[in-house]
Amino acid sequence: ALEEAELSSSHPAMRKAVDWLLEKEVRSIGDWSVNHPGVEPGGWFFEFRNEFYPDIDDTIMVTMALARSLDGGKNPRQFVNRLASALFEKDGDLRMVLSGQLDGTGRAVVDVERAQRVFSAIRRAVNWTKAMQCRNGGWAAFDANNDRELLTRVPFADHNAMIDPPTADITARVLEMFGRLGLDHRDGRFESAVQFVWDSQESDGCWYGRWGVNYLYGTWQVLVGMTEFGIPSSDPRLQAGARWLIDKQQSDGGWGETPETYDRPELRGTGPTTASQTAWALMGLMAAGHVGSEAVRRGIDYLRRNQSPDGTWEEPWYTGTGFPRVFYLRYHLYRHYFPLMALARYRRLTR
Repeated sequence: ALEEAELSSSHPAMRKAVDWLLEKEVRSIGDWSVNHPGVEPGGWFFEFRNEFYPDIDDTIMVTMALARSLDGGKNPRQFVNRLASALFEKDGDLRMVLSGQLDGTGRAVVDVERAQRVFSAIRRAVNWTKAMQCRNGGWAAFDANNDRELLTRVPFADHNAMIDPPTADITARVLEMFGRLGLDHRDGRFESAVQFVWDSQESDGCWYGRWGVNYLYGTWQVLVGMTEFGIPSSDPRLQAGARWLIDKQQSDGGWGETPETYDRPELRGTGPTTASQTAWALMGLMAAGHVGSEAVRRGIDYLRRNQSPDGTWEEPWYTGTGFPRVFYLRYHLYRHYFPLMALARYRRLTR
């Protein structure tokens, strides 16, 4: 969010955050390795400490954040292409990635050494994430191919947490990560993942959200992930998702959805408007090419009108999903960083 708002990657807060993330990387074998022998550990966990279970969703987000901390300089597209070469080709060289990006010999030496730590963590995370792909092309949260529905029906099944099936929101975010690292939909290794996302689309154009409430979350993730992976925003399936978002915009210009939609899908896209869910919808619409639309303008106005004097937003509602139909979460930073990301992205795209 800070990088999106154009805080320099050399800012002390950014460098401190990167160092903290690097310290939290999983470098030990966990339960996931039983079905993935020989895969090098890499990734990050959701909890404060849980090195046995890194999860794909957090690993994706940390990887993208670390990649953005590597300053792309004046030519970010060339930088990303070089990064892809270094990550995915055997003869890739990090110094080639950074060539021309650094000023001054002394600073270059220091920054290359620092960047090497970041680059190595990214490479481990990418390889670990690739290994965790499910047989149907999608990605789950903690495991691969752990999808036997029968286990949720036995008496000791703990609030449907017995399995970890792949979902469209996480799969699309994985594709977003690979897109930000320089790959795109023409890479045949991800054809099954793209198809998994298409097959998950609802009849009215939206996508179910497993880890956030709910269809607003899933639809945003897919629109951003697929376009970042190179799928044209004009694709009819993506435009169907964008139309669904526009149809669900409320009279005050914002978006909101209740967790009750997990029990009653017919309510999807409805509920009290919130800053975080409005930001999701805005980022989804912008990804789908609707930057200049009336819907986006009204959504931006909603965020501006509802911003508190201290610069943030109030949000008493629960917009995070623990286990659908069982319990939900109020992530206290959602109301800070998602609106910031949406506003900053709008500013960048409308310059």
